[in-house]
Amino acid sequence: MLLKKINDQSAIIGVVGLGYVGLPIAVGFGKIGYSIIGMDLSSEKIEQLRVGHSYIPDVSTADINKLVQTNRFTASMDTKPLAEADIIFISVPTPFDAQKSPDLTFVRSAVENIATILRPRQLIILQSTTYPGTTKEVVLPILAQTGLTVGEDFHLAFSPERIDPGQVGSAGFDIYNTPKVVGGMTPKCTELAATILAKLTPLIHKVSSPAIAEMSKLLENTFRSVNIALVNELAVLCERMGLDVWEIIEAAKTKPYGYMPFYPGPGVGGHCIPVDPYYLSWKAREYDFHTKFIEIAAEVNSEMPYFTVEKITKILNEQGKPLRKSHILIIGVAFKRDIDDARNSPAQRVIELLVKAQAFVTYHDPYVKTFQVGHNVFLEKKHMIENIPLTVENIKSADCTVIITGHSNINYQRLANHSLILLDTVNVTKKLYVEGENIIRLGGSH
Repeated sequence: MLLKKINDQSAIIGVVGLGYVGLPIAVGFGKIGYSIIGMDLSSEKIEQLRVGHSYIPDVSTADINKLVQTNRFTASMDTKPLAEADIIFISVPTPFDAQKSPDLTFVRSAVENIATILRPRQLIILQSTTYPGTTKEVVLPILAQTGLTVGEDFHLAFSPERIDPGQVGSAGFDIYNTPKVVGGMTPKCTELAATILAKLTPLIHKVSSPAIAEMSKLLENTFRSVNIALVNELAVLCERMGLDVWEIIEAAKTKPYGYMPFYPGPGVGGHCIPVDPYYLSWKAREYDFHTKFIEIAAEVNSEMPYFTVEKITKILNEQGKPLRKSHILIIGVAFKRDIDDARNSPAQRVIELLVKAQAFVTYHDPYVKTFQVGHNVFLEKKHMIENIPLTVENIKSADCTVIITGHSNINYQRLANHSLILLDTVNVTKKLYVEGENIIRLGGSH
């Protein structure tokens, strides 16, 4: 019955969590003919969706508006409409807490709400990145309390999200050309989940269990974390040796096999790279196993904001200025180039450390209109940082300008020409012509 509805596109798709992962998949299914029921706890998001407006750059307002106008996309803060959904995707955040332990509050809440409307012949697919065992040990017991049996009455699978933000209008990967990994609680669960996902992309890789799929996602992101840590550590070493790490990487990547380039920076950000290694390390301790290699990499990456602030302090000292009360202008606070997501961005910790040192901090980011730091062990109070326009006057007023995120729509030539000192942590000024030597690169030379 469910298989037939999937194939004739009469199946209704539900999506819990309409953020950077959930909204693209909801609209993706809507564009190929399915009816969508979205659910999110944010009243602001729901209001925007109901009038056909997108709040995510990777999803066009035109696409949402068309789905809303044709009554194929409804959004609500209420769980009850999801009772009509045949397939429900869970795409909620999975952060860590202050002790770097997994925080599954959003997952548990979503599943508990779904349990209230769970009925036979429904398929539940968890997408949120998490540790191996979450689907079986956390999600399934909650759903099983309904008295329904997995694999017989309802179906359950895990398929990790693979979203690369900022790819609209580019030659990058999206939900239609990115392979999907899927593992179900039973072979039938896997087949049903694979069948619906194959409507988005034919690139489906089935695995033997949800835990395998969960671990594969952690491997993907831990691989990036470890390699970024390697070049971050190398960048610090190269500074001491008077070598340019960026030139070294360019040379190494000429090798056509056995190497792929990763780049240093002021830290790692987003909802995956800074989080996922800690999920894996936490789960490993349950088996009396310590992921030393992974934890060292996370430690190296977490030290980079401190290294960046130390470099700012050194730059100011060379100019005869203390960090305290100096004006530091931060360029880019999003965690990645050309997106508006600032979650766990390196800029957050850099700014917190600067504010703690009593520096005066402003920022410019064309994508992130407001930015707040603090309310943690680094800064007990929250601080709203002012987003200022890049006028010549504002650029010249800064004692040190620091590029944290290299958005493509910023005039770096103008920035370089008028900055007293410009610290480039991501090498976007590599090809600029500048009179004088006011550009300093992290891991490089003047």
